[in-house]
Amino acid sequence: MVERVRGLLRMAEDPAVTDAESQAFTAKAAELMTRHAIAEAEARAERGEEPDSISRMDYTVSGVGGHGKARVRALADIAAAYGCQSAVRGNTSENTERTIILVGTVNALEALRMLLPSISMQMEASARFMSSAHVSDIRELRNYTRSELETERKRYYRSFVRAYGQAVAERIREFRARLQRMASSETDTSRVTESDGSGSARAADLVLRDDVHRVNEEFHKQFPQLRKHRPERTHSAAGHRAGYRRGHQAELGLETPVTRGGTSALAEGE
Repeated sequence: MVERVRGLLRMAEDPAVTDAESQAFTAKAAELMTRHAIAEAEARAERGEEPDSISRMDYTVSGVGGHGKARVRALADIAAAYGCQSAVRGNTSENTERTIILVGTVNALEALRMLLPSISMQMEASARFMSSAHVSDIRELRNYTRSELETERKRYYRSFVRAYGQAVAERIREFRARLQRMASSETDTSRVTESDGSGSARAADLVLRDDVHRVNEEFHKQFPQLRKHRPERTHSAAGHRAGYRRGHQAELGLETPVTRGGTSALAEGE
């Protein structure tokens, strides 16, 4: 399964494919990873094994264009939808790289390690296209200076990226919850007697719910004191609307039916 996902993502990142093809490849990869997490939980529960272990992953985020904070917020929201919690190191206002520190189950982190680059690629491509179109539109309205147009482009871009991540995260949460409801429903319709157990799907549902608490406990153990993330002051309502709409339209493999995610507790430093 992992090799299939990697193959799909390699095709998604091939510059020779169209945007639609790239999104379709990423969509299938996301669906495979999510279903794999549910299947793994079911298998562990059926064998009476311990739940997936909690681990940590550092993920580098580009600061190019001065949009590092917006990218951090978007990707942290997506990671939270996968049940992970996050802190950030080096989140300055300069064009420097940041590091998102993610705490989550091994399965969730593996999924994010493979999916975040492709989701980021789609997000950045949409943001570039839409911000350029926005600047072209407002240029027709009145005589903006070059500096004013650049400021507006940056505001639009950042708001777009933040909203895109928010929308994608919402869809992932809905998708994960739908898969869990399906697992519980299947158990209810084909239930065995209490002496034989209540079924692996029900047990997997409980395991996944417990993951949220275990991740939260480990996160606060590793980061007992964090400075709160200071949000960016600049905001574009038009960019936010466009980003949210594009995020809901992005191909993520969520048309068919993982627990509701953790929280993004972004903070400076470790």
